Amino acid sequence: MTYFDTIQAALWGKPFEPAALSDDLIRMHMCQGTGPLAFPLFAMTPAMKMVCVQNMQQQVKLQHTLSVAWTALTKAGIHPVLMKGASLAALYPSPEQRAWGDIDLFVGKEQYHPACAVMRETFPDALKFDEELDHYKHYNLIADGISIEIHRVTVGFQHPIDERRYAKMEAYGAAHACELNIGGLEVKVFDPTFNALFVMLHSWEHMTTQGANIRQLCDLALLLHRYKDAIDAGLLRRWLKALHLYDVWQLYAYNLVNGLGLPRDEMLFYTEKVADRAERLMSDLLAGKMVAPKAEHKEIKNRILRKWHTMQERLKNAKRIRRYSPAYARHMQAETLLHGALRFFAKDRNWE
Repeated sequence: MTYFDTIQAALWGKPFEPAALSDDLIRMHMCQGTGPLAFPLFAMTPAMKMVCVQNMQQQVKLQHTLSVAWTALTKAGIHPVLMKGASLAALYPSPEQRAWGDIDLFVGKEQYHPACAVMRETFPDALKFDEELDHYKHYNLIADGISIEIHRVTVGFQHPIDERRYAKMEAYGAAHACELNIGGLEVKVFDPTFNALFVMLHSWEHMTTQGANIRQLCDLALLLHRYKDAIDAGLLRRWLKALHLYDVWQLYAYNLVNGLGLPRDEMLFYTEKVADRAERLMSDLLAGKMVAPKAEHKEIKNRILRKWHTMQERLKNAKRIRRYSPAYARHMQAETLLHGALRFFAKDRNWE
């Protein structure tokens, strides 16, 4: 039995031999964030049971905190959109099969400061360590051990054209938000077309920085399956091409079909042409290699030399991504050069 046999059995109910998982498969599920998804299918060791029980206990706390935060914001006339973990868990056969550790609420730039104030009033004893600044992606506080992130934007871009284009997509996703019931709480989640873009982009952002995992691919597979009749394929294609992500999406598409078992007719823009690069990406992801190279730390006092060093480190990351998507790597290079020039001549530190 392979790792993907267990994933496909958990996601789609495909037949499998209910034997005990090997130690290697247990470790892989732990590393990839898919333990709560697959472990209940098998005879569980004490360690496997602990993972599942702790996830269920954490979700009870998260559900309560989400309900308090959501109620407070809506009573104040603020219209949040639930992002990531909690909303994606609802797509799974059972929500407890998807681990999530914090609460992400998108409110947009206009509602950002009022929403932050409401959260501080609602959770007066919360730990607060992020400043409420206009160039931050989100404001963070920890209430009763639960991290709550209030998002101005869902993704930060270095390239100003990307930023402007994505802002329009994000606004569309929020304006066409859908209702979803989360443990008895009625919430709003992004329009399925935008959500497909965002879930993939959030995973890719992790691929190009601190590292991603298979759980994020499971999220996208289940989202595409649930909303197969609601996603606007033409609009999604235009968005992906506008953000230079069409090739990257096809890498994901190949692996969602051939690795995770998403039905071929539910996977938009699938092609066999990217097979070699897609398989390379999946192999490196499973091996824990999809992490940006650690930047060499240097104490550089000269501003020009410091900027040059930072730019070189980012270009190294673009070179890494070229193994998977040469097209996107070229965009990363252009983005890095432009961002470096803009930052060099900037009068202040005003960035997203």
